[in-house]
Amino acid sequence: MKTAIRVEGISKKYRLGNAPRGGRTLGENLGHKLRSATRWLHRGTNEPTHNDFWALQDVSFEVNPGEVIGLVGRNGAGKSTLLKVLSRIVEPTSGRVELRGRLGSLLEVGTGFHPELSGRENIYLNGSIIGMKQAEIDRHFDEIVAFAEIEKFLDTPVKRYSSGMYVRLAFAIAAHLQPEILILDEVLAVGDAAFQKKCLGKMKDVAGQGRTVLFVSHDMAAIRRLCTRGIFLSQGRVTTTGSIDDVIDAYMHSEGGTAAAGESIDLTHAPRTGGTGAAKFTRVRFVGPDDGPLLSNAPATFQLRANCGPDVTADRFCLNLFDMVGNKLINANSYAIDEPVKLEPGTNDVTIRIDNLPLYPGQYRLGFRLWKRPATLLDFSEGACDIEVLPSPGDSPRPAEDGLVRCNYRLIAPSGEPA
Repeated sequence: MKTAIRVEGISKKYRLGNAPRGGRTLGENLGHKLRSATRWLHRGTNEPTHNDFWALQDVSFEVNPGEVIGLVGRNGAGKSTLLKVLSRIVEPTSGRVELRGRLGSLLEVGTGFHPELSGRENIYLNGSIIGMKQAEIDRHFDEIVAFAEIEKFLDTPVKRYSSGMYVRLAFAIAAHLQPEILILDEVLAVGDAAFQKKCLGKMKDVAGQGRTVLFVSHDMAAIRRLCTRGIFLSQGRVTTTGSIDDVIDAYMHSEGGTAAAGESIDLTHAPRTGGTGAAKFTRVRFVGPDDGPLLSNAPATFQLRANCGPDVTADRFCLNLFDMVGNKLINANSYAIDEPVKLEPGTNDVTIRIDNLPLYPGQYRLGFRLWKRPATLLDFSEGACDIEVLPSPGDSPRPAEDGLVRCNYRLIAPSGEPA
């Protein structure tokens, strides 16, 4: 069988600290000459003028026609660089890529759009870029517009679109113009829950039509539902390929281990799923009873520290706990319980206390969100760190047929009295 995608020994090197050799502005030229003079004055210090950074290193894999592949990895692992190489946006330093079939891709917000053109014009522009004739685009035009829900703004320049409108239109174009290979990068990270559900449904349709899909997401539940095979990328290298269950397991148990109860854990460089970054959670500390470890079905306290930039406030946040395949089990949301929150510019501490942690013993993943109402997402992580919940004293083993979370219950006899 001929492969749809063949990647052979792809490496990509970036040179950090150097200005481009040509095409500088006058200001950039002056800055370059000043830096050169400074380096000449300090030439005895042996200070390096650049560093080489390998975003990808000897990446090889194959994808068969009709496969739906999940590409997973931490932030900075090289996923987006790889997709840009596959989409021919970035040239690899070495290696080669073979694609058999027409390619459609949705990468960063706005990629492939001309900001001065309207939504209507960008639909035809994107179709022509992937080699479609006008008659083909005409056949799919109405369903693209209906899916994106942008009828009122169809003739507005896309530079005036919100990020959500950008993504809705870009996804609709990528999914409906019938490329043989579809590449999607974090399509679920922007947009509301209804849009995300619609995207997942359309991706299932695309996969059912025998088209090849390469899907990048931090949402492991979506990856598991859609994909049969996976690729785990870490520090620019492929570390695991195979069944999606094996790849997710390798990803979830990699890089960093489990955070210890009682420690102050730095969240500054924790993987983020989204948010403007104008305010960020920077530390978390969690404890169980008597400041000890987290215990199943026992009180738990989570102390979060947030830093808001100058003139930035936040008024809503939540703490999430996920299982190790990405199912959200707990959503402790300040908005849901109508608790007023006011995080001011600078450092802020907030505490969430869960009266009885309804989780079985095992490993879980901690995440969070931080908003400024009505709808500005400031900070968002679905996997800031891993935590461990231990058995409470006297706990019996968890039955194999039990659900994801535990609950306390009692039986009532037919007479109405406790059994």
